[in-house]
Amino acid sequence: MELLQLEYFQTVARLQHMTKAAEELQIAQPSLSKTISRLEEDLGVPLFDRTGRQIRLNAYGEAFLARVQRAFVELNEGKREIRDLARLNEDIVTLAVSTPRILPGLLGAFLASHPDVRFRQFFESAPEMKRQIENGEVDFCISSAAIEGIDIEWRPLLTEEIFLIVPSNHPLAVRESIRLAEVKDEPFISMNAGYEFRELTDRLCREAGFVPHIHFAGDEPDVIAGLVQQGLGVAFVPALTWLEWPRRASHRLRIEEPACQRQLGIAWSERRYFSTAAERFRVFAFAYFRDVAKRLVREFG
Repeated sequence: MELLQLEYFQTVARLQHMTKAAEELQIAQPSLSKTISRLEEDLGVPLFDRTGRQIRLNAYGEAFLARVQRAFVELNEGKREIRDLARLNEDIVTLAVSTPRILPGLLGAFLASHPDVRFRQFFESAPEMKRQIENGEVDFCISSAAIEGIDIEWRPLLTEEIFLIVPSNHPLAVRESIRLAEVKDEPFISMNAGYEFRELTDRLCREAGFVPHIHFAGDEPDVIAGLVQQGLGVAFVPALTWLEWPRRASHRLRIEEPACQRQLGIAWSERRYFSTAAERFRVFAFAYFRDVAKRLVREFG
């Protein structure tokens, strides 16, 4: 059994199509078919069910694919460890996040004391980050949704309050707090569907007994804040984002009911080999967010 056979098997299993797999691998289809057949002969069982030109991974193939994927993860981790021992990649940290607004402060603070470290960053959804962790593509994921799976460690970093902001001339601007149900008829300005924060705020509205009327949806918090300031609607804002905004022409309201908060956490694979830089970043991240939590307490009580 050769690594090339396993790589070809992974591709065929992913595409479930011999011709497409051959095109992606840039080899002739007969050669690919022979390679898969030899692999099946070595194992003593078929890995695919074949009906005419159609192929489908069978129970044997699914079980073997899971083992093959884990084997390649281990091989890649071994390569990373050797490269680190040879000092070829010790200054690179790969990071996926679902809340990119935390990056400037976090990375800026870390790089101030570790200027030689380089970061590769990805902005992804929680399911995609889980896949990246499982496949060994990233060192860490920071998300507001817990990432769970075999050999995945997820630990909380920070719990932050979520506020509602209204235009400064809004009738509610004379208040300090509200129940969320009080704004059920208001036009909402929100993040686009698919963002973790949008999913969270939609859930909070459902808990309060209503579905929000979304008058505008976007992916730029600063634009959302600007639209609120222009009197076009109300919006949710996390505590950290509120602190970062230089101008506050809108009014912040604490939400009494339901409890509105989100938890940021960091995830990694327990099978992952960490470079010196990655291990330092993990330690630093916990300390950084402890300081941020203290700052939030000072600001909001």
